[in-house]
Amino acid sequence: MFSKVLIANRGEIALRVIRACKELGVGTVAVHSTADADAMHVRMADESVCIGPPSGTESYLNVAAIIAACEITGAEAVHPGYGFLSENAAFVQVLEDHDIKFIGPSAEHIRMMGDKITAKETMIKLGVPCVPGSDGGVPTIEEAHRVSDEMGFPVIVKATAGGGGRGMKLALTKADLDEAFSSARLESKTAFGNDEVYIEKYLQKPRHIEVQIFGDGKGRAVHLGERDCSLQRRHQKVFEEAPGPSITPELREQIGSTCAKACADIGYSGAGTIEFLYEDGEFFFIEMNTRLQVEHPVTETIFRVDLVKQQLRVAAGEEMTFKQEELEIKGHSIEVRINAEKLPNFTPCPGKITTYHAPGGLGVRIDSALYDGYSIPPYYDSLIGKLIVSGTSRPAALARLHRALGELVIDGVETTIPLFHALLDEEDVQTGDYDIHWLEKWLDKQAEA
Repeated sequence: MFSKVLIANRGEIALRVIRACKELGVGTVAVHSTADADAMHVRMADESVCIGPPSGTESYLNVAAIIAACEITGAEAVHPGYGFLSENAAFVQVLEDHDIKFIGPSAEHIRMMGDKITAKETMIKLGVPCVPGSDGGVPTIEEAHRVSDEMGFPVIVKATAGGGGRGMKLALTKADLDEAFSSARLESKTAFGNDEVYIEKYLQKPRHIEVQIFGDGKGRAVHLGERDCSLQRRHQKVFEEAPGPSITPELREQIGSTCAKACADIGYSGAGTIEFLYEDGEFFFIEMNTRLQVEHPVTETIFRVDLVKQQLRVAAGEEMTFKQEELEIKGHSIEVRINAEKLPNFTPCPGKITTYHAPGGLGVRIDSALYDGYSIPPYYDSLIGKLIVSGTSRPAALARLHRALGELVIDGVETTIPLFHALLDEEDVQTGDYDIHWLEKWLDKQAEA
């Protein structure tokens, strides 16, 4: 096992990694911007290094500064968390060049799955079902019309280097395609420096189902069931649960074993998530995230597995501590993302926390870096916490979520807590009868009321 790990991230995920390291007896190094000098992850780590000014580009994305921090502190490995450099193959290569271990998959696998077209081609070869679409990038509007006419409308134009909902434009009819195509290319060029796009069939009422996999890098991989992340706004998840309310044990085993085999076949190492659209009993691959997901706690809860500890062990050359036949689902878990945002427009709302009280009790976990008097900086993502609950059944978990939300107090800034109070009153949420379009339609109705 490593003696010291540097966490190249901030906020709740940095704390999450620090806690896992401490339980394994591993020393920790926090890096931080000047804006995060008083952040909880800095206080909790054994050592800390300031790596730049508030801008993420000049601090948490500053590869040279992170390498220097490793060399100054003697950190043998880097855990990237999620976001920032977590799926940056060039960063992984630089670490390798400096004999520093990256706690995650290889640069090759990050590149393979980072490009949406290459990822889709790879998954098709590995036997993973994919959404009907173009064979590769679509360079011209003429080609876009040909491909779209062949598969039929509606279609969605996607950036090959996309993520987080950027570079994705819907064309419901042929008349919409020109605008969708040019808009997706422009947005992709601006966000990712790459204007290549591809086209897929747009499913009408799919659910967003993702399968958690874990590989040892030596040809063995397992799956840890699925998560349903269908409640989304602008392609951003807000409510996640496991297991998926629409997935039968037979379907779970079918898609899970397919994903595990695919990852074993390529020698994948560490945690990864294979995301699908699911409609009418069929799964369609959309992308693979080669990192820990924001919503990983719901999987940890139902399987009683610490995914971060497993990441650390495998990266250090040790064995996974579980086998597929040992993984058994126990109960149901739900996570809601608490953002510092002002409703109903979800406008970021940084500011000083005047009161913070975390809920407690059986089956309640909150991952957050908040504390009384903490000032949320305006430079980063608005996620300030994740409330995770579990119960013996989905209704029990929903009841516990309702109770825990009532205990949670965050004063001084606006948050999305009222959204979840309202959602829990909706029958479709109570029964699990929703798709990826449900939340945006519901929000539109609320705005009209």
